[in-house]
Amino acid sequence: MGRQIRVSGAVLVALLLAAAAGCSDPAAPGGGDAKPSAPAGAPSTAAPKSPGDDAKPAGGDVLPGMVGVAEARTRLSALKVAPVGTMAGYSRDKFTHWAQQGNKCDTREAVLKRDGTEVTQDAECKAVSGHWKSLYDGVAVTDAGKMDIDHVVPLAEGWRSGAAGWDSARRKAFANDLTNPQLLAVTAASNRSKGDQSPDLWQPPDKASWCQYGRAWTTVKSTYGLTVTEPEKTMLTTMLDTCGS
Repeated sequence: MGRQIRVSGAVLVALLLAAAAGCSDPAAPGGGDAKPSAPAGAPSTAAPKSPGDDAKPAGGDVLPGMVGVAEARTRLSALKVAPVGTMAGYSRDKFTHWAQQGNKCDTREAVLKRDGTEVTQDAECKAVSGHWKSLYDGVAVTDAGKMDIDHVVPLAEGWRSGAAGWDSARRKAFANDLTNPQLLAVTAASNRSKGDQSPDLWQPPDKASWCQYGRAWTTVKSTYGLTVTEPEKTMLTTMLDTCGS
């Protein structure tokens, strides 16, 4: 018979503990298997975003970046009042639009996608079908070709209230702003009726839209530090008064 080897209880316990420790991953608390990390340069599995995904309107609004009524009143009171500025030197070409937003989409197509429902686009990102409801006149549209993208604060209005002194980069941002309530898909008829007029000279024909329009105009002018005229400010106050409590 071979000679028996006697192992003390303390040594046996130590050996068992060491074996157990070797079976667990120190990077996985509780002894669970550590999840392998993705190799460097591996493609993301997250779904790609469409242009404008980060600027979806809040509930109840059709425009992104809208402030509440109380905040709009505060911002309106803080806007600098000044006479209408000159149009000398103005050109729409000084406000680069429509800028590319990725995935072959320009700003126009991004807004059509954002503001519509069941919008389908072709391989070049052009809207080929969908449903839109124009805020200004309440008209329902299914043909993207009958929709315009309105600059809530028109480019010419921006020019005569402060944008004449901006550099080209800031003008481009103003003309393609998907974050603030500056761009909106509306019927071509309502957009062309508005032209470059301020709220004291043109109001949306559907009065139910005045609350949103007044808040949007005020938000944009405040965000970009643009001035207002006294009649413009008075009409914006009237529009905010339609918001109720």
